[in-house]
Amino acid sequence: MNSIWVRTHIFPLIQLVFVVEIMDCRLARPSKEMVRLTADLIWKSPHFFNTIKERELDLRGNKISVIENLGATEDQFDTVDLSDNEIVKLENLPNLNRLGTLLINNNRITRINPNIGEFLPNLHTLVLTNNRIVNLVEIDPLTSLPKLQFLSLLDNNITKKVNYRLYVIHKLKSLRVLDFKKVKDKERLEAKNLFESKEAIEEAQNTPAPVETPDVSEATEEQQTPKVTAPTPEQIIAIKAAIVSSQTLEEVARLEKALKSGQLPADLKSLTDNIMIDNVNEKQDVVPDESKDTQEQSNTDSTAMEQD
Repeated sequence: MNSIWVRTHIFPLIQLVFVVEIMDCRLARPSKEMVRLTADLIWKSPHFFNTIKERELDLRGNKISVIENLGATEDQFDTVDLSDNEIVKLENLPNLNRLGTLLINNNRITRINPNIGEFLPNLHTLVLTNNRIVNLVEIDPLTSLPKLQFLSLLDNNITKKVNYRLYVIHKLKSLRVLDFKKVKDKERLEAKNLFESKEAIEEAQNTPAPVETPDVSEATEEQQTPKVTAPTPEQIIAIKAAIVSSQTLEEVARLEKALKSGQLPADLKSLTDNIMIDNVNEKQDVVPDESKDTQEQSNTDSTAMEQD
């Protein structure tokens, strides 16, 4: 067999079959359950010296929903990474005098312990990117952190509030960098003048975020663009059958495009429908004919009565 023909015809087919098998496995993969932050998990998690020579504990991506048992760290870490979990409240912290950096981005945080500063007196860096903090008043507990210098609240709805940045600067006097932008003296002065009265602070806290109006062209484009959906088991069977019978590279490319977009061509849809019909017919064949059994039983009873 010509080696060029093998490379141009067989290898693409093998690659496409491999992609289909991966997607098939993903469909059957169970969802990961929530994990408790136990002392055993803390001891078994990676810990190392990071790039700035600080001792770091890596607890990210564990589906943790509640902060607990951090006392098991024995206050031996400068940095704790709790990113990519399911934490809702930043609370239940032990006394961690050594902790200087807390990374807790990509969670679901809506509430912060009002007394957080009592437990983290030396915290200077707090990353809360991509959480669910909505109102300005919800960051007031951070005023109890006397050494907080670096704070990120990006990708929280609070950032859409009117005068959000000036409010945070006014509340957190020691802050040097907010959302990865240096706090300027001009901003400090503006924040001081804007929030010099309690009425101004209360008004800012009660002012809702401006409503965003979606662009008409973007909304139309989103409606016209079909959603990419994972193929059903019947569709996977149809794609595998089509791959086996493919004769040209054009057919392989067409199948690959259909697989990525989640939109099956008309010929594959009809094949999928046939597979589903066959499955239904097989199930119907398995079901016993109850009416026939009832009729036979009735005939038997009638014969017995006549003999009597």
